[in-house]
Amino acid sequence: MLPPALYWAALLFVVVYALRRGRLDERVAALTCLAGTLATFALSNGQADKYTGVELPILAVDASAFLVFVLIALKSSRFWPLWVAGFQLSSTLAHFLRALGADMIPRVYAAAERFWIYPIFLAIAIGIWRAHLHDQRYPHHHQG
Repeated sequence: MLPPALYWAALLFVVVYALRRGRLDERVAALTCLAGTLATFALSNGQADKYTGVELPILAVDASAFLVFVLIALKSSRFWPLWVAGFQLSSTLAHFLRALGADMIPRVYAAAERFWIYPIFLAIAIGIWRAHLHDQRYPHHHQG
């Protein structure tokens, strides 16, 4: 995983980029990432035994983000939300894998749960970039 400073830089880049250049879908997705990160940080127990069992508060955050991403994908005419929802599903399923595999090493659980945010950031950024290009080419077809 990236060092925390690089993670925060990537997150803030995606949020600022979405707010400046993105459409409504990209803004909602980026702000969902920010809200999920802040909620995860607030709900983390910060104890040494973290990830030794299913992290229910983090599961709730991940499942909520998944729901938002699925709703974006269902209403969007763009393809990137499908990727974001799929990546978030993988992150959410890591919690269920932990529940099924009691012998899963806590570090593996943490990595499986955290990994997918980076492809999510990338998919949102590509979605913003492509929507911006589309809006420049077809200024009268802007969708939000």
